[in-house]
Amino acid sequence: MSFRPPVRDDLAELPGYHSPQLDVDVRLNTNESPEPPPAGFQQAVADRVAALDWHRYPDRGVRELRSRLAAHHGGDHAAIGVDNVFVANGSNEVLQTILLAWGGPGRSILTFEPTYAMHGQIARVTGTGVIEVERQHDFTIDADQALDTIAREQPIVTFLCSPNNPTGMVEPRELVEAVLETVRPFGLLVVDEAYAQFSTWSALSMFDEDAPLIVTRTFSKTWAMAAARLGYLVAPEWINERLNTAILPYHLDAVSQIAGETALEFEDEMAARVARLVEQRGIIQARLGELGVEFWPSQSNFVLFRPSTNSGSTDGNAVWQQLVDRGILVRNCSTWPRLDGCLRITVGSADENAAFLDALAAILD
Repeated sequence: MSFRPPVRDDLAELPGYHSPQLDVDVRLNTNESPEPPPAGFQQAVADRVAALDWHRYPDRGVRELRSRLAAHHGGDHAAIGVDNVFVANGSNEVLQTILLAWGGPGRSILTFEPTYAMHGQIARVTGTGVIEVERQHDFTIDADQALDTIAREQPIVTFLCSPNNPTGMVEPRELVEAVLETVRPFGLLVVDEAYAQFSTWSALSMFDEDAPLIVTRTFSKTWAMAAARLGYLVAPEWINERLNTAILPYHLDAVSQIAGETALEFEDEMAARVARLVEQRGIIQARLGELGVEFWPSQSNFVLFRPSTNSGSTDGNAVWQQLVDRGILVRNCSTWPRLDGCLRITVGSADENAAFLDALAAILD
């Protein structure tokens, strides 16, 4: 066997990020939209792609898409301009670019667990240390503990996920404001808002050119564009200047830019889709309550639940497998740290949600 150079020691045992992809009738495990974008969107993208100059590089500065995103968020905060927006290949590349610019050996991030696993995963891949603060039993954050730990450890980046994945819970504004003031002398606060359109408030309302605040968003969820891999952030200009030194040239292809620009022409359709999913989320939570299943009130497009009833607990792995046997795939979180026995369902169509609820009722019965 020929010589194979070893990878970095700190990556040798690091597992990758995985989500099972099974051939089932009802797939409710990856927080995708159950509805595609409207037909008019697809035709508009196709027409613009057909007119592309394929022999030319895409707009390196992504100027048009950034301008449209700034205008889109103008209602949230009039001070948000084109230079406050940074766009990349999905919000994961946005997060990676932040840690390429500010992370690395000798520096650390801070997360509140359980939360989105890619915050810690990307940090470790970039050689950045990870400080984990445990959430309370109800998955809320103990503010005093959080602020004390941040002040003591002084992480270069503190992550808040709101709504939080996998719990679906929104962080209160008072907590976000307190964390921002605590990190101000030494670090950045990143508020991951992949599911913000489903929730009651956004940290974008706190935007200030002098504040070390980054708010990340994605087109994958509410815009029904998971296939496009498109994400962005809103931050002060001085932050985006540094991000542009860490990103590869021409990192965002022309087709993705066209898809993002076109999507923003269908805001009303997006809002209507979100409203339908919020209604379905309420139906799911009400039915889980009727079944006596423990769940956490969500302001996202998914619900975390533990399939146990008043008559006793049920093994999460077993329930997950029985759902798969019935052609329904949800996310199995039962072996994740701090989530013993838990599963997570993405809000699907009315028919998909009904199939899940009927199957769960039969399993628990």
